[in-house]
Amino acid sequence: MSLAHGRPYLAIPGPSVMPDAVLQAMHQPAPNIYEGDIVTLVEGIVPDLKRVAKTEGEVAIYIANGHGAWEAALSNLFQPGDRVLIPATGRFAHGWADMAVGLGIVPQIIEFGTKSPIDAARIEEILAADTAHEIKAVMFSHVDTASSIRNDPRPLRAALDVARHPALLMADCIASMACDEFHMDAWGVDVAITGSQKGLMVPPGLSFVFFNDRAKELRAANPRVSRYWDWVPRTEAQAVYQYFGGTSPTHHLFGLRAALDMLHGEGMEQVWARHATLARVVWAACERWSEAGALTLNIAERGLRSHAVTALGLGVGNGQKLRRWTADNAGLTLGLGLGMATAEDPEGTGFFRIGHMGHLNAHMVLGAVGVIEAGLQALQIPHGKGALEKAAEVVAQPGAVAF
Repeated sequence: MSLAHGRPYLAIPGPSVMPDAVLQAMHQPAPNIYEGDIVTLVEGIVPDLKRVAKTEGEVAIYIANGHGAWEAALSNLFQPGDRVLIPATGRFAHGWADMAVGLGIVPQIIEFGTKSPIDAARIEEILAADTAHEIKAVMFSHVDTASSIRNDPRPLRAALDVARHPALLMADCIASMACDEFHMDAWGVDVAITGSQKGLMVPPGLSFVFFNDRAKELRAANPRVSRYWDWVPRTEAQAVYQYFGGTSPTHHLFGLRAALDMLHGEGMEQVWARHATLARVVWAACERWSEAGALTLNIAERGLRSHAVTALGLGVGNGQKLRRWTADNAGLTLGLGLGMATAEDPEGTGFFRIGHMGHLNAHMVLGAVGVIEAGLQALQIPHGKGALEKAAEVVAQPGAVAF
């Protein structure tokens, strides 16, 4: 007998839980891809996407995952031999750097580990020393999905400004967009990328590159851009067919329209506040569990943690055991521990992640906390007591949320 029957809960850091409204919007016949309603649909989606990123700039939509957005941004802006600076706080900064290498771009990786944020003073030193302005961009993860660290773009913009360096500031917001507070224009970010399957609550398959006038100027100076990745026709096309480089992702767009309606119906400030409060629910439980036994939060300081995902350690083998137990016995799927392997645990079996992003509410998060508690008990993994009570206190009295 298993208690996993019923609707499963995918508590991984993307794909996130998809709202019924999104699924229902996608369940319709294919439209004309050349004219008619599809044109109106795209015309409405573009400004509402920019409202999510808080930008007056442009946005190009690609039929791709987040890795495609990495490549699209790089392909538009840089040529082989160009240098970029990549401060790394987890696995995904290295992924973007590897994508750059594949295009002949030369990344300079500055490693900050997986438990600490980017040190903007160190970045300022490097930029100040680059008097020839060979570095074309500073590329960073707003939230690294593997480590769950959240990097504030504002100190990095200040570092560029103090150093009087013309490099672009480029943010990977794949895990953070529509979860963590983000103001592209006000915070001085030139390029931001994200995907559809996390805070935007749509199935995997769409990615987005937001860019401002400074990035447009650099693109205009680039003598050669892949026809498919080129964002110029995607933002200046007179026909939807050209906008998507061919056939449009019609049913993803139907779902995206429904998701954007939900986000803006709630209000972005309220969306951020909800994520911040529900993250605190998770943290309250995890901090209580960590008082005894092996469980540790990867990021010790609350102010540096993502509001979309929490990375945890539980001792060699225990992270994987817990994930198996919660999935098989209670229908709760927790995230793998990515990029967190150690000498003692080379396969990362002691790590797991809790995704708390997108379409979720208090009873879902409290349910996940309760299942994890049951798993710890069933597997006889030592842990601190009273986690459910602490989590419930946050829900009962959320108070003023500082997101």
